[in-house]
Amino acid sequence: MKYGIYYAYWESEWGGDFLPYIKKVKKLGFDILEVACGDFTQKDNAYFRELKRVSEGEGIILTGGYGPKPEHNLGSADNSIVNCAFNYWRDALHKMELAGIDRVGGALYSYWPVDYSKGIDKSADMQRSVENMMLLADIAINHGVTLNMEVLNRFEGYMLNDCAEAIRYVKLVNKPNVKVMLDTFHMNIEEDSLTEAIRKTGSLLGHFHVGEANRKPPFAKGRICWEDIGDALMDIGYEGYVVMEPFVKMGGQVGKDIFIWRDLSNGATEEDLDRSAADSLKYLRDLWES
Repeated sequence: MKYGIYYAYWESEWGGDFLPYIKKVKKLGFDILEVACGDFTQKDNAYFRELKRVSEGEGIILTGGYGPKPEHNLGSADNSIVNCAFNYWRDALHKMELAGIDRVGGALYSYWPVDYSKGIDKSADMQRSVENMMLLADIAINHGVTLNMEVLNRFEGYMLNDCAEAIRYVKLVNKPNVKVMLDTFHMNIEEDSLTEAIRKTGSLLGHFHVGEANRKPPFAKGRICWEDIGDALMDIGYEGYVVMEPFVKMGGQVGKDIFIWRDLSNGATEEDLDRSAADSLKYLRDLWES
């Protein structure tokens, strides 16, 4: 397996410049840097060519993550919103190809975070989303990109809350480049058993996020049994990417969207955050590869 981390661990705002993080994660021992794709349309093609040049030079793999804005909701009943979503994706997928990004994950089937003050028709939204995802998959495959459907907890999304719903969705779309994405933070809330969810997903698992139940990086004394998680991944023959998605800092749009209302870092400096990420990486590698 290859191991990565999401750039927003260090940030309080989405987007920004990902280039400095390539050398940072390389120095910390990671194989992968995951970046946010929401503002890809605001950057020119030259930027993504530079991302590819620098990442390849450092031997770092780039992956993408996106919680679609409401105007990019593929399950919407409003055709203007769906058209806006496809316009976004056509440009973003082109830029992913330029950057060498071959997979993107998140609530691509809907939008995030969900506004529960609005009415929800899960069945109708699901049908529209599946139909539109079929079309998006055909566009994405021409750019060499796999679309990973992230399972979210009930407080952040309503369409895919456990692995069973995600498996059903992916099978309905029935495209080779549409897979399931599991995240231990969300699984800890929704699944009866984290390990059985992994085993049930099996070969449909396209991407895997790890983090503690409180959003911290994985560590030995947390609530999640990482040894059991590793055993389940081994049982299904998973050889894909494992990406940490910790969020520990208050403030900014990141803190607001992730609901970080206290400083989980305990006043950590950037050097402290680096050390914590590197220690977590070593812990997982030693546990899963020994």
